[in-house]
Amino acid sequence: MTAVRPGTAPPTNALRHRVVVRGVVQGVGFRPYVHALATGLRLTGHVTNTPDGVVAEVEGAPADVAAFSARIAPEAPPLARVESVETTDVAPSGGSGFTIVPSRQDGGVRTLVPPDTATCEACLAELADPADRRHLHPFVTCTHCGPRFTIVTGLPYDRAQTTMAGFPMCPDCAREYEDPTDRRFHAQPVACPRCGPRLRLVAGPGRPTPAEPGTDPVTAARRMLAAGAILAVKGLGGYHLACDATNSAAVAELRRRKARGDKPFALMAAEIADVEPLVHLGPVERELLTGRARPVVLLRRRDTPPRPGAVPAPEVAPGSPDLGVMLPYTPVHHLLLGLGAAEPRGPRLLVMTSGNLSGEPIVTEDADALTRLAGLADAWLLHDRPIHVPCDDSVVRVCDGAELVLRRSRGYAPLPLTLPVEVVPTLAVGGDLKNAFCLGQGHRAWLSAHIGDMDALATQSALSAAERQLESVTGVMPGLLAADRHPAYRSTRWAARHAAGRPVVPVQHHHAHVAAAMAENGLDGSRPVLGVAFDGTGHGLDGAVWGGEFLLADYAGFSRFAHLAYVPLPGGDATVRRPYRMALAHLHAAGLPADPALPCVAACPPDELRLLEQQLARRLNCVPTSSMGRLFDAVASLTGVCHLAGHEAQAAVALEAAALRAPAAEGDARYAFRPVASGPGGPLSLDPAPLLAAAADDVRGGTPPALVAARFHHAVAHLVHTVCRAARAERGVETVALTGGVFANTVLSSACARALSRDGFTVLRHRLVPPNDGGLALGQLVVAGRVTADPAPGARPRQRQ
Repeated sequence: MTAVRPGTAPPTNALRHRVVVRGVVQGVGFRPYVHALATGLRLTGHVTNTPDGVVAEVEGAPADVAAFSARIAPEAPPLARVESVETTDVAPSGGSGFTIVPSRQDGGVRTLVPPDTATCEACLAELADPADRRHLHPFVTCTHCGPRFTIVTGLPYDRAQTTMAGFPMCPDCAREYEDPTDRRFHAQPVACPRCGPRLRLVAGPGRPTPAEPGTDPVTAARRMLAAGAILAVKGLGGYHLACDATNSAAVAELRRRKARGDKPFALMAAEIADVEPLVHLGPVERELLTGRARPVVLLRRRDTPPRPGAVPAPEVAPGSPDLGVMLPYTPVHHLLLGLGAAEPRGPRLLVMTSGNLSGEPIVTEDADALTRLAGLADAWLLHDRPIHVPCDDSVVRVCDGAELVLRRSRGYAPLPLTLPVEVVPTLAVGGDLKNAFCLGQGHRAWLSAHIGDMDALATQSALSAAERQLESVTGVMPGLLAADRHPAYRSTRWAARHAAGRPVVPVQHHHAHVAAAMAENGLDGSRPVLGVAFDGTGHGLDGAVWGGEFLLADYAGFSRFAHLAYVPLPGGDATVRRPYRMALAHLHAAGLPADPALPCVAACPPDELRLLEQQLARRLNCVPTSSMGRLFDAVASLTGVCHLAGHEAQAAVALEAAALRAPAAEGDARYAFRPVASGPGGPLSLDPAPLLAAAADDVRGGTPPALVAARFHHAVAHLVHTVCRAARAERGVETVALTGGVFANTVLSSACARALSRDGFTVLRHRLVPPNDGGLALGQLVVAGRVTADPAPGARPRQRQ
């Protein structure tokens, strides 16, 4: 190795490289890492953040410069994601030392912002160490963990462009920040008890002061939780509502205040050992629980009673086969759950649910929290570091040994997805349920964090704010918008209001689902796939409600190969909330009597039953639907598993839970769909009448609901296999995409994928993009924004029933 002495010209054999590193390379300790790598190789030069990424110039012996370029990506910091390394030769200039120079802000934004990351082990050790100056400091962080996306106000990523700008560093923190050998070297959120944000505990109106003056806010909060109180706790991307998960009265009261119905709450456990007796944990589940993203992981409950210990109250997740569990991901969470506390430590299991009223976006502003959560919380544990970007908890589960993201938000957003096709600068606005939008340009797509259901005006305002912020950190200036084809969708109307003269391309709902699966799996669209798109609702080309679709599709368009037979949807949303109405509609369509011995008939009040029978007979206010989601609802009520749905997919989840309770059994040939041709070249109509007749006979005969549910799942999986084989025989298609919210059902997804794979099909499934409407915008983006020679981007996709 050759060192350069101060004040000397470069050696005659010196080499100088300019290295541009693109990807997630800001806010992850990349410049300190480059500094250490360069000085370790005795190279001179400098490194800086720019809108294009991290730019370094290194000079020294050719072998050392070559080693630097070879090692910079493979040895990158744990939070970095290096997409490319571009190296060019520049003229040697001599000099000494290696420096980090101030960030440059020239040019457009092209670098990537990292997501928020769970507190690392090194910071946790400091948090628990009485001898450390950050002992019990609720905001301990370093270059390897802590807030990122939610505090960024602009790029390049420097403290001045975060919500930490208002917290000047004390001398000790500044010394760490400037020390290249320190773990906090250029860690932008660095702080300590002297100079960092501060917690405080505030009582609700008319409630007693939660603690004596001078009492540690976390200690007081822990005592309140142990006593059964409900707390609003400010986190990384918004407020949570928290209570002791083992306290039935507290959980029931939170459910009442939040108007939550029977929708399950998420749990936060102090350690993985606290949930091991309660749920089944495989290696993938453990990795997800303890990894950097720390999502809520849906875990199957154990059948056997848990050993003595903390057990969640029944009110946490009534009727659900799963518990949604996450581990602490901020210092505040660890402290609330007892880290460093003297005995008694308080609850080891907390309900942690979004701080909002049901249907509204998560609360992030302190003043807003004190008013909007006033009827929900007994006290507020808040701090003075602003949240710039709302970001709810992500939700995942494991299907066939692999991660399946159901809600993509904290820990995942705003990491980009690599597109297999190029797109023009485009904004896709998603759907009305589980809304997330998507920005794209070139071969990158940025799915937003979870926005929520678009019913509330506050959610639409949240979409507007989030879209502006994501534009600012990605540099994408969309000249084209894509939206769902449903003219009454609030998201579609939002796109029309914000178009400002830009074209808005309508994309059929299920085509977007299939395109999202294709894009996530890297297909360029040169060959069509058979998309199996099963969900609750989507606007069809014929005005019907689609949802049980087999589409021959590429990015340019689709044709309908087959679909579930139409049945009447009496009363629209009223029937979605009351699955017994859907069961009665299916019985009517199948020509089966409304036998009082059937649970769905018994569940319907007599007056409503009479009116419903007249409505079905006259087809009054009965939109036709081919929805697989509604068929799941019907069978759930037919079997007596679920008659009323207080939240989306409640009946379908209950039916899946029932199927899991059934002993291993083969399918029943009586549970079948009858194919009906719709004319030359038209799609097959798949009539479930034989299946419904068999299920009704079994229910009347006393067959356990679990066995009926299992036979139904087998029948749907067999249907998928049969139709895919027919499509292969007729159209030569070999690739099948399983998509739509119904495929969050792991029993069905596994059975379909297993049968298709054994038969030689290539099966595409979602992993990092939700199969539900949370992934819809990605499909809209590639359909509408794809760069082609003919037609031009923005042309309407071809669509045929």
